[in-house]
Amino acid sequence: MEVPVIDLEPYLKFTGRSGCGSDSKRDPIEPACKPNGELEYSPDLKSLCEEVAESLKQTGALVVRDPRCPAEVNDRLLDMMETYYEKPDDFKRQQERPHLHYQVGVTPEGVELPRAAVDQDMQMKIQDVPEEYRPHIPVGADLKWRYMWRVGPRPLETRFKELNSDPVVPEGFPEWADTMDGWGSMMISTLEVVAEMAGIGFGLSKDSFTSMMQQGPHLLAPTGSDLSRHGKEGIVFAGYHYDLNFLTIHGRSRFPGLYIWLRNGQKVEVCFPIGCLFIQAGKQLEWLTGGDCRSGMHEVVVTKRTLAAIEAARQAGRSLWRVSSTVGAVKSIINSLL
Repeated sequence: MEVPVIDLEPYLKFTGRSGCGSDSKRDPIEPACKPNGELEYSPDLKSLCEEVAESLKQTGALVVRDPRCPAEVNDRLLDMMETYYEKPDDFKRQQERPHLHYQVGVTPEGVELPRAAVDQDMQMKIQDVPEEYRPHIPVGADLKWRYMWRVGPRPLETRFKELNSDPVVPEGFPEWADTMDGWGSMMISTLEVVAEMAGIGFGLSKDSFTSMMQQGPHLLAPTGSDLSRHGKEGIVFAGYHYDLNFLTIHGRSRFPGLYIWLRNGQKVEVCFPIGCLFIQAGKQLEWLTGGDCRSGMHEVVVTKRTLAAIEAARQAGRSLWRVSSTVGAVKSIINSLL
């Protein structure tokens, strides 16, 4: 079983938001509408939406190409975060906000504890997995840093101020807010399109999922792992876990090491073409679909391919920090109910 690559451009053009250039326009033929005002999708578009839904159902993941998200924007974020993570720990800890439960600012390595490190039942299940698909059992907290940055508008009133706190901007990075907001908003836009297509593919209205994403506490949360200190095969940077949010999206990292588990139990290394993005289902999607989609398990670990990338980066004089450009979309119904 393979994770498919979905080109979003046909759907983007149909909905008039392809964004493929400054002179990009809606197709001259307006989409037909049903009597109830809903768009009339062509068989090809409907099939594309069904492919999105089926991939989330069968694998818990998909790879997409969104022409509105150029790879160079991801590269700018990686460059900036590499510079930040290379700063001394004392500097980085100035952006730490433990009293806000690390929901904004930096989370140092050794703070996030994966469930698999303490859940004995999960550990027993892991031991029963065939060796070729078996995840690593972490022995402690994750050896990665993380920076939490809120993306998108927030509700005017909320009982969860920690989820909607003011952003933390480190000194000496005048480009910080624009870079974080730029990449974060692009990723949320992609997730909104995927959520629309998934809704259609499941036979629902296109806003069935996106209506619950409005004003959600979405997070751009780029991680940083110091490969100069922890670049040894088998080192776990992110222990085996699933995400609690609705959907998680990743741009390309400069170092391999991310592995996912498909619904059939198969372990797959995440590797996708330049210019594409990787998406995985979170726990909220599992709940919303009544288990039709399952939240995707994943881990980040140093492998032989990671070691080869470390050596190549060292020879080229590049940073040895492994940075992810990860965004998690959260359904806002959490805020509206409580």
